[in-house]
Amino acid sequence: MNAMVAPPSGLRLRRAPTLPVARLVIGKRVEEVEALLPRIFSLCRNAQTAAVQGALGRLDATRVPPALRGIAEDMLRDNLLKFLQSWPRLLGLTPRDLDILHAPPDWIALSLFGSAGRLPTRPADMTAFLGSGRGIAPVLAGIDAAFGPGHGVADSLPLASTANAWDRGVDNGPAARHATRPAMAALEVLGRGPLWRALGRAYDTESALRCALPAIHCPAPGTAIVPATRGAYAIRIAQKEGIVTEFERITPTCSLLAPGGVADRALASLPGGAEDRAPLLLDILDPCTPVQLEATDGSPIPHPDPVRDAAPAEEASDA
Repeated sequence: MNAMVAPPSGLRLRRAPTLPVARLVIGKRVEEVEALLPRIFSLCRNAQTAAVQGALGRLDATRVPPALRGIAEDMLRDNLLKFLQSWPRLLGLTPRDLDILHAPPDWIALSLFGSAGRLPTRPADMTAFLGSGRGIAPVLAGIDAAFGPGHGVADSLPLASTANAWDRGVDNGPAARHATRPAMAALEVLGRGPLWRALGRAYDTESALRCALPAIHCPAPGTAIVPATRGAYAIRIAQKEGIVTEFERITPTCSLLAPGGVADRALASLPGGAEDRAPLLLDILDPCTPVQLEATDGSPIPHPDPVRDAAPAEEASDA
């Protein structure tokens, strides 16, 4: 039976059962697990690979830069799909071609962020950028206009960090990585709403272009925390004589879809009659597991133009 997540607003998420990843890998040789996980989960493949290698102690200093470059490539591809294709369609804007992915990073930055080739950091400059019509500004401005004050907001949860990487009750998304930037901090005062989250993804895109992502962190033997498109990905592996004996993974979607988590809070803050905006909100939250929006009567709310990956569920419950 599918698990249910039911926010007080009346909108709810029906999600598919998650894969029992621990049961799939415990008892296998570490070499098998290293090869298996990136094949099971096609989303964020390079983050999956780096996390497993880090947890197994196979990510030495010479392999970290290539691993981060791979993660940056995944992040750039996934984010451009949102900014140029998925979100414009949901906003009624004209999508842009994804051939930009093959351009040099400096050219991509100019195309996305305007003549400066960088996103503004000061609130006043960000306001000017949103009204400029340049690059991805119309998409961000469209998201801002689509939601009223306090709508689609999920506040109060601790922001994800390496210190709480194993806690599902956190706000683990791209915006958490950039929350201290002045423009982000100014938006957060108004609530962690759709624009705050989309802007965090825009800053991530800039970081990916410069390959300036957070470091891969291995706080203890058998553990690794890596940056990924949707937030921070943590993995813990115990082994004995080359055989996996314990396994745990925490993905951004674990936190996003946790009871009382970001998705619950964001949907609960939508006013009555806002079903037309719920698909856009869900696409901004971006769970990497199949979910279905439903109204209170159980009728599905269709995604107007889903641009989803058909891969197996990324978030896994080991229960």
